[in-house]
Amino acid sequence: MRKFLTITSWIVGILVGFVLVLVASIVVDRALALGKVDAMTNTVIPNGSNPAVRAYVAKPEGSGPFPVVIMVHEWWGLKDEMIGKADELAKDGYVVIAPDVLRGNTTSWIPTAIYQVSTTKTTQIDSDLDSVMQWVSNQPYADRNRIAIMGFCFGGGTALRYGIQTPAIKATAIFYGATITDPAILKSLNGPVLGIFGADDTMIPVSEVTALEAGLNAAGIPNEITIYEGEGHAFVKSVDEIQQGGNQGKAWQQLRSFLAASFSAQGYTRVQTVAHRGATPAAAERWSTDRLMHLYVCNLATARSDIRHK
Repeated sequence: MRKFLTITSWIVGILVGFVLVLVASIVVDRALALGKVDAMTNTVIPNGSNPAVRAYVAKPEGSGPFPVVIMVHEWWGLKDEMIGKADELAKDGYVVIAPDVLRGNTTSWIPTAIYQVSTTKTTQIDSDLDSVMQWVSNQPYADRNRIAIMGFCFGGGTALRYGIQTPAIKATAIFYGATITDPAILKSLNGPVLGIFGADDTMIPVSEVTALEAGLNAAGIPNEITIYEGEGHAFVKSVDEIQQGGNQGKAWQQLRSFLAASFSAQGYTRVQTVAHRGATPAAAERWSTDRLMHLYVCNLATARSDIRHK
């Protein structure tokens, strides 16, 4: 019995020590990130009595009005890769707004990313995005009647959820984000949906992607859902890597074509069958720490939020 108690106490001590080190690492990481978002952004958007929203705004030359794309970052927070994508997309003639929806928090450390997404309420994110929408409506160079929202990973799920509850959003693009599959909810979307996913994504199984597509079809929402073979989670990275081609380049070109069609006078219509399909469910249903993180961090954040109806 004494030996058992000794071993148990050692195990408990190790676990407590590990938790303390993990907590300390998050505290230090967040302290080191102070001021980084301020340095990356170029616009301060009023937000009523709440803290102002920092954002990076990229816009074409000229007076416009230009269509608007709100680009929501990954669970890491706003980073230089997102700034690069905003600049690149603006070359196509869009005002691209990349807001910081984690209020100054940015990281490359997974425990911090999990913490900041888990502790940020979706009502707070919605409030910040509402302020971005209000700000857009007051900019003479922005076309308030042509607004799309898109996002990557955490931002992809956020984009879908916000698009559902915001009639002013006319198109939604999701890059490997948490899905909503209920047709009764999806029918509130006021425009088409682009979905980009990877067949080897250990966070989001193919069955979840096909359920999203089925839900959109049942709701009568035009959509273009693509599963790229051989790609895992977050495979669309920096602009430099996108420009090298491959599936990153193809996915980015899909986004460009989707936005151009969505904002055209004709509107989005699918003119050909989407390629890069056919992942086997068995390959994507593997359980892993990645899958658990998606379920209990990204998916849970979506599941615990109420969809507002305006």
